[in-house]
Amino acid sequence: MNKKKKRLIQASIFIVGLIIIAFVFPTWTPPIKGGNSISTLEQIEINGTQLEVMIRGHDHSNPIILFVHGGPGCSEIPYVRKYQDLLEENFTIVHYDQRGSGKSYHFFEDYSNLSTDVHVNDLLALTDYFTKKLGQQKVLLIGHSFGTYIGMKAASIAPEKFSAYIGIGQVSDHIQSELDSLNFTIHQAKLAKNRNDVEKLESLKSTIETGESLTPRSFVRKYGGAARLINDNMDYFWGFLLSPEYNLLDVIRYARGVSISQDILISEEKKQNITSLVKRLEIPCFFVMGKFDYMTSVNAAKDYFNKVEAPVKEFVIFDQSAHYPQFEQKEQFADWLNRTWGLLNK
Repeated sequence: MNKKKKRLIQASIFIVGLIIIAFVFPTWTPPIKGGNSISTLEQIEINGTQLEVMIRGHDHSNPIILFVHGGPGCSEIPYVRKYQDLLEENFTIVHYDQRGSGKSYHFFEDYSNLSTDVHVNDLLALTDYFTKKLGQQKVLLIGHSFGTYIGMKAASIAPEKFSAYIGIGQVSDHIQSELDSLNFTIHQAKLAKNRNDVEKLESLKSTIETGESLTPRSFVRKYGGAARLINDNMDYFWGFLLSPEYNLLDVIRYARGVSISQDILISEEKKQNITSLVKRLEIPCFFVMGKFDYMTSVNAAKDYFNKVEAPVKEFVIFDQSAHYPQFEQKEQFADWLNRTWGLLNK
């Protein structure tokens, strides 16, 4: 065997070895200094399935924030640490991969009956688990994007479990939101003099008006209606590549979870509009929106907010952000949350 061929074989073996290691490499979340800190990444059994849960905070006795991710199916665990360090100082932050999503996707599990009601039941059971585990009575519930659909339903069903509800990128009237997104992208495409994009988008109007289709998210992203101050796609890329919370097998789980979750759950959202399902909350309610959010329209969210009844409610706009104000303006978001929590607990 000549040297060139031998080196090629050795290189191939090395690459295959790296791929195998990447698949099975143990995952964890980095520690936080301090005797009362908490930083765990584990699977817990909830309602007959295993859900992946990440808990982080400087003091485990701090108030619990339970985040409900969006997508559907889009876990934020791979990259969220870089945006929540300020929150970890005063809160115990809990993220979980929803049933059938991310590290909570299990290859031989049946997800044919997946629904938002199943997710709501999981969320309520998780809430009970964390209040017991951390010795607290309630949690602060925060939903993001499609997670607000699940969060609003949970908060309306069991308000006694939650101190308040915060919807970031709040889901509202489906068709109204999608038409706002469509009109925004058409307008931006015209300003950019991109005739092909304008024609493509205008051809979708009739199906969006009937709820048959969505404004393509690729166009919403292209024209600044998804993120302004961060690159969320690159956050996922680098998170999948470098985050200790996910290995290569988990990335495959993530992709599989998105593929099974989105059609089922978005179809449900279209048929069962959240504005008809939840008209009142018995706990403080906050809608937090980025000014330039056209993934979930600000105008549609404001219309929904005006109709929702709650003992305390506030509509908050972050003026430099789109769909991710908690990440795009993380310092301002942390300041707002600290002030708001302080006022709620006076």
